[in-house]
Amino acid sequence: MNTLLSDLLITARATPRPIDENQIVSAWEFANLAHTSQLRKSGEPFINHPTQVAITLAKWNLDTTTIIAGLLHDTIEDGGATRDDIVKNFGEEVAQIVDGVTNITQIRLTGSREEQFVENLRKMLLVMAKDLRVVIVKMADRIHNLETLAYLTGEKQQENARETLDIYAPLAERLGMGHIKSQMEDLAFPYVYPEEYKSLKQSLQPFLVIGEKYVKNLNKLLTQIVIPDLPSAKIFIRQKHIYSLFKKLQRPEIDGDLSKVHDLFAARVLVDTNAQCYQVLGLIHSQFHPVPYLGVSDFIATPKPNGYQSLHTKVFGPEGRIVELQIRTFAMNTQAEMGVAAHWQYSAVKDSGASDRILESGGVKANFKLDWVRQLMVWQEEIQDNSEYLKTLKFDALQHRLLVFSPKGDVYDLPSGATPVDFAYAVHTDLGPQITGAKVNGKLVSLEYRLNNGDVVEMLVNRKRKLPNSDWLNFVVTTTARRQIAKKIKT
Repeated sequence: MNTLLSDLLITARATPRPIDENQIVSAWEFANLAHTSQLRKSGEPFINHPTQVAITLAKWNLDTTTIIAGLLHDTIEDGGATRDDIVKNFGEEVAQIVDGVTNITQIRLTGSREEQFVENLRKMLLVMAKDLRVVIVKMADRIHNLETLAYLTGEKQQENARETLDIYAPLAERLGMGHIKSQMEDLAFPYVYPEEYKSLKQSLQPFLVIGEKYVKNLNKLLTQIVIPDLPSAKIFIRQKHIYSLFKKLQRPEIDGDLSKVHDLFAARVLVDTNAQCYQVLGLIHSQFHPVPYLGVSDFIATPKPNGYQSLHTKVFGPEGRIVELQIRTFAMNTQAEMGVAAHWQYSAVKDSGASDRILESGGVKANFKLDWVRQLMVWQEEIQDNSEYLKTLKFDALQHRLLVFSPKGDVYDLPSGATPVDFAYAVHTDLGPQITGAKVNGKLVSLEYRLNNGDVVEMLVNRKRKLPNSDWLNFVVTTTARRQIAKKIKT
């Protein structure tokens, strides 16, 4: 048996879901034939690429259909196969996923006209809304392409890496695929910002040397605190991803100072149930004082829009250094790293006989709702201007998200940079024109104030007001607010 095929089958067999080995073997042989005599830029046989994509999908615990689609995703566009061949041998469902991946592959952020790019982007999102497995296959494809960027020309390296940071990494974040987002960012970083990458790697080295000893001590202390009460708990300490660190250093309060980054190393405690998460929080706070001004973030009671759940706390750890700790169930950790891919993992576990109640007690949600994807479909119809649609996508739909609260505790999902005006329109479009001021966390702020994660926002209103202020268009960031304000001003 071919070594590549053997590696794929070994990986697929290790997944918790049942797979159809015969179908996977047939698909690999079909792809190998379709790519006969083709070579990658690296000089390797082309079949190496779809095999690596399929291995990645298997590691993500995707179903047989998706793994097969990963093997076949280039057989029409770059190989000698036809769509009819795929339908005949592997079915319409696989063919549709391959079609979707082909459409996405045609998108180019740089080196093409904006009109063409946005039209391709619209097609991609329509396909994605029908079957999210399309974008999951594309993520696996993108990761392997990033791993082999060294064999492309400098221009192509820049184009692919920039496209990754601008579109694919933010899309992975919105889909809750945290591990995949970070992996893509770290692979693209050296090509988009080569000098900054080299400088940061050099600056980081002394901190890592000192940190290695500290991490061992912290791990030992956390083990002594947690394991006696919860023997099944697992403790991990990880270094912050380098691109994420690069972005954090740009914040005004950090201003490039590595010593001000408290989560250069972050500890993660994994347990079996939600109740145990809170138990661990109590155990840790009984030994390490929480940092008062940083507080605890409870994303278990209030999950992020992409399904992310965890407890976050920052404490004064050994030697008085501030340490970030994340506490979550094993299932929540899978959700945090794999996001939408965990939806299919849920289906596999559910098929094995576990009840919804048992699964949800461990953090797995039966209904993986992506309301923002449906909102994109609405905007597809409403926004005809391509420039406005691209702005909507990059600065609203794919922007980093905030969770902010009303005084009653209702949760609203807004993009980074959102203002009280954006919040008001998110609450209700009729509220927007009536606002006269805002309080954030009990203090008066300007309507241009940029909200932070966890803020409690109270709007001051005049019920007699019917029209918004046209100046608000200069600072609002959400598509809803911008379109509603413009609409009212024109009427």
